[in-house]
Amino acid sequence: AAAAGRLGLPSWRAEATPDVKAALLAERAAAGHKVLMVGDGINDAPALASAWVSMSPASASDISQTAADIVFTGRRLGPVLAAWQVARAARRLILQNFALAVAYNLVAVPVAMLGYATPLIAAVAMSSSSIIVTANALRLQLLVRARRMPAAGGPAPAEAAA
Repeated sequence: AAAAGRLGLPSWRAEATPDVKAALLAERAAAGHKVLMVGDGINDAPALASAWVSMSPASASDISQTAADIVFTGRRLGPVLAAWQVARAARRLILQNFALAVAYNLVAVPVAMLGYATPLIAAVAMSSSSIIVTANALRLQLLVRARRMPAAGGPAPAEAAA
C-alpha cells in the first residue's frame, strides 16, 4: 500500500493467488491495456507468461525467470523503470525512422521515376538514407548515457553505488 501510494497507483492488490493474478492481467488486456508484470516467485510464473511484457530479478525462482521476457540483475526495482524509459525512447526513435524513410521515398521515388536520378545518384541517396536512419537509431545509446540509465544487464546507478 505504501509503495502504491508513493507511485500514485490507485489500483493495486497484495497477496493474490496465481489464478487471481492471471485473471487481473486478462481483465486489463481485455480493457486494452498493455500490462508489465514484475514477479519473482513460482506463483508469479503464470502471470509473467501471460503479461504483455514481464520482468523478473535474477534472484527469482527458475520458473519465474524462464516465464519472464526480461531478467534483471540486483534486488532493487530500478531496472524496471530503466527498461520502461529505454523502451519509450526506442519507440520514439523507431517512429522518427519511419518518418525519415517515408520522407525519403516521397522525394526519391518520383525523382527516380521521372528519370532525373542517375544510378550513381540513386546509389548515393539510398546509402545516405540508410546511414541517416542507422545514425538516428544509434542515438538510443546517447539517450541511455545522458539519463544515466543502466545498459542491458548492468546494475542501476543506485545499485552500483550501494
